[in-house]
Amino acid sequence: MDTLVDKAKNGTITAPMKAVAQAEGRDAEVLCRQIAEGSVVIMQRKKRSLGIGKGLSTKINVNLGTSTGKVSIEDEIQKARIAEEFGADTISDLSMGGDITAIRKEIFSCTTLPITTVPVYQAVVEHGLKEMTADDILRTLKMQADEGVSSVVVHCASRKMLSAFKKKKRVLGMVSKGGSITSAFMLLNQCENPYVEHFDDILSICRKHDIVLSLGNTARSGCIHDLRDPFQLAEIRQNVALAHHARESGVQVIIEGAGGHIRSDRIPGYIRYYKKQSPFPLFVAGPLPTDIGIGYDHIAGACGGSAASAAGADYLCYITPAEHLGLPTPDAVKEGLIAFRIAAHIGDTVKYGRDAPDRKVAMLRADLDREGQIRCAMDPARARELSDGEEECTMCGKFCAIKIMREL
Repeated sequence: MDTLVDKAKNGTITAPMKAVAQAEGRDAEVLCRQIAEGSVVIMQRKKRSLGIGKGLSTKINVNLGTSTGKVSIEDEIQKARIAEEFGADTISDLSMGGDITAIRKEIFSCTTLPITTVPVYQAVVEHGLKEMTADDILRTLKMQADEGVSSVVVHCASRKMLSAFKKKKRVLGMVSKGGSITSAFMLLNQCENPYVEHFDDILSICRKHDIVLSLGNTARSGCIHDLRDPFQLAEIRQNVALAHHARESGVQVIIEGAGGHIRSDRIPGYIRYYKKQSPFPLFVAGPLPTDIGIGYDHIAGACGGSAASAAGADYLCYITPAEHLGLPTPDAVKEGLIAFRIAAHIGDTVKYGRDAPDRKVAMLRADLDREGQIRCAMDPARARELSDGEEECTMCGKFCAIKIMREL
């Protein structure tokens, strides 16, 4: 079966390409060329097509899923519905507790959004870190692909890269869960990374289902004092090389990087460095530009996310107020999603000058049309709640600056 990359290389404009071009206001032929070169990917789920990459609006991913400490299928279903209702572009099911396959099936049933998984999560839960084998990991990846996921994440740090990590002392060491599980597997078994060793097998699975391969960010920093180091630079080189191999094999690929915790002044430079290394879409978790926002990390993350998007990041993974504290509630998912939608929009006003929605709201404010503003809100119910239910804005009351100057 020819994949989207195969068709794009042949200059064939497919229905998903046309759908994304129309949604983004882009030329379909240009989009086709970008898919062929790897700077744009299209995640597909049934008839739904989502474009991520160069020249396209910054996309937002919502993480949800159970943990070993908390399992509530009802909460995860509610989170998935909130993600779709409030404008998420994708969902990552990171479940690690309960009947993971059944939970994923429930999430599939209540949303139409593209869904990403991290196969090593389910593999380690079901087999145990010490008993898990490379075959277990690959079988889990294949099973999830067969179920219809739109993307899978693999962490491809090599044993040589882990040696570089040992030599560099960090405050917080390795904070990537998928990366740490994969690295622990290598260390316990004194073997190479199964994702690297069996990379062509992974590409065959991705080709069969035409799903997007996401190369994970094992080396990301866990605090703003953990600076970019040889481990991070080695991972960039490794992921770029693997990404080129994947594209040549007809597989769409995203690179995860410049995520975690990065001091604000360093974010643009880190993003630009990634974008100079390769054409592939860049997926960024956060980043968090400060470590003191406990309980409000969605706000800190949105600050970092807007800077990352403005500098060229294509795809942001949201952060909730529960970051570093616990599994997020449905309300926390909503707060984090809206914060990151604002961040993505800010980035797009810088990258592309896409400020027409801002002008629309400004005109409504100029007309003192409060109801019109509320209708434009990302959460109209919340905006209406904050409006006091009064006909006139109660912030200024009779002393509205706009009214005063217009009357004079």
